[in-house]
Amino acid sequence: MEPPKPKLPTGGAIDLLGRGQTWVYDSGPAGSPERPVLLLLHGWTSTAALNWYQCFPALTSEYRVVAMDNRGHGRGIRSRVPFRLEDCADDAACLVQTLGLGPVTAVGYSMGGPIAELLWRRHPEAVDGLVLCATAARFSARQDLGGPLGTLGLGASMALSLLPENVRRQGMSLASRNWASNRDVVRWAVEEWERNDPAALIQAGLALGRFDATGWIGEVDVPTAVVVTALDNTVSPRRQWNLARSVPGAVAYPVQGDHRACVEQAPLFVPALQAACRAAQRRRAPVVEPTA
Repeated sequence: MEPPKPKLPTGGAIDLLGRGQTWVYDSGPAGSPERPVLLLLHGWTSTAALNWYQCFPALTSEYRVVAMDNRGHGRGIRSRVPFRLEDCADDAACLVQTLGLGPVTAVGYSMGGPIAELLWRRHPEAVDGLVLCATAARFSARQDLGGPLGTLGLGASMALSLLPENVRRQGMSLASRNWASNRDVVRWAVEEWERNDPAALIQAGLALGRFDATGWIGEVDVPTAVVVTALDNTVSPRRQWNLARSVPGAVAYPVQGDHRACVEQAPLFVPALQAACRAAQRRRAPVVEPTA
């Protein structure tokens, strides 16, 4: 028998004035100094539910937890404007203002890391702490994006964008079901993937490849913790450790897991995430990379 859909915080559509409508999970009630607010930002091709469902129970016991679908992902904002990580950060800032949350501890996983970093840089009043998981300050060499792969990706996203939304949705549904047909994937997860916009996913991948915060990440002035997925084959552990060393006073929490540790190694990942969220509430000693 297929396991039931996990219990998630209350979810609903939220209108972000002038930007569009997104989907938000909110554990409530309002935050306080004793119960601060975490804003969870998911990774590329995922959704808030898929990325964080293993983490919600532990986090909601200590914090008000708010998790949003990023634009183009899940039930996030849909736009004809090409996907930019900066727009995602502005969406998050608008959500913080709309719900009266701020300032928040921004918790970013993979692509959510750059969004959290940009949220701090573009809207410092909205952020009082950062937790950066399985992520980096830089993802790939800029010159790689000028070659055939970048051109192909841009062309494909433009072509997909011209298709009616219902056609794109049907195509994403078919692709998701085909991918899951020979894998042990539960139905609710497939349904989550089906909600993604394929054009936006390609654009998001290109935007992520262009992201480079190495010139300013050392200016971060809020308590920061970095959860390093030490067996990661997607975002190299070396880049994750470089991120931890680049942020003044950052604390690092290594997890012996791959890039999907938030789901597949949850018993290891969740305690590290909890510790990182607590560390981000206050100043701690500088990061020290463990010796082999």
